[in-house]
Amino acid sequence: MGRGIAKRIIPCLDVKDGETVKGTNFINLRKAGDPVELGKAYSASGADELVFLDITASIEDRKTFKGIVTKIAKEINIPFTVGGGINSFKDVEELLYAGADKVSINSAAIRTPHLINEIAGKFGSQVCVCAIDARFENEEWYCYTKGGRERTNRELSEWAKEVEDRGAGEILFTSMSHDGVREGYANQALAMLADKLSIPIIASGGAGKLEHFKDAFILGKADAVLAAGVFHFGEIKIPNLKKYLSENGVNVRL
Repeated sequence: MGRGIAKRIIPCLDVKDGETVKGTNFINLRKAGDPVELGKAYSASGADELVFLDITASIEDRKTFKGIVTKIAKEINIPFTVGGGINSFKDVEELLYAGADKVSINSAAIRTPHLINEIAGKFGSQVCVCAIDARFENEEWYCYTKGGRERTNRELSEWAKEVEDRGAGEILFTSMSHDGVREGYANQALAMLADKLSIPIIASGGAGKLEHFKDAFILGKADAVLAAGVFHFGEIKIPNLKKYLSENGVNVRL
């Protein structure tokens, strides 16, 4: 594990009505602070990247709040991914112009898969992050849209392969069954994706303690691990996490 590309630690700002929130299994949201201040603090504390998701934009059928995106972008010096409410190529252009380095698409990708080809074709694969929210049901992983509210008939591994084939630069995989429960990531599903695909996989959903991050990298073969609550509420500090991972054979940027 020690060699090769460094593994990334990515805090995630789930934003609703201009405030950072954190839930369990995508519901029961509680407030976690000002996204601009949190973003600034994470950038200063050694986070490798930052993800901002406007979690109710798809439901409320509106665009992501570009003003907050611009404010955060001015305060950080790490790669910045923005998602939520992206429905068209024009939305992507506007968010990149507002200060995002990458965009994360989920509902729109499933609805209009060609959007992945368009983004990758115009801006390069590295700009297109495809988020996949899935839940394990009846021995299958099914993909969901609209912030986890609508189940689709797309199965995780076949959709992930299509996403890669269409040019997405990485996949942000959230296990809805593990989200906010703090009992670890969906390592079997992560390892399956890692073995099947050649693009990076970001693990999301399930961080509760230091070992969970290590397991996502070693057992789940993830390229990056995303977390929210444990960071927002100060339970795990990024410098401590990186030190722990480094001591346990995971190559991270210290």
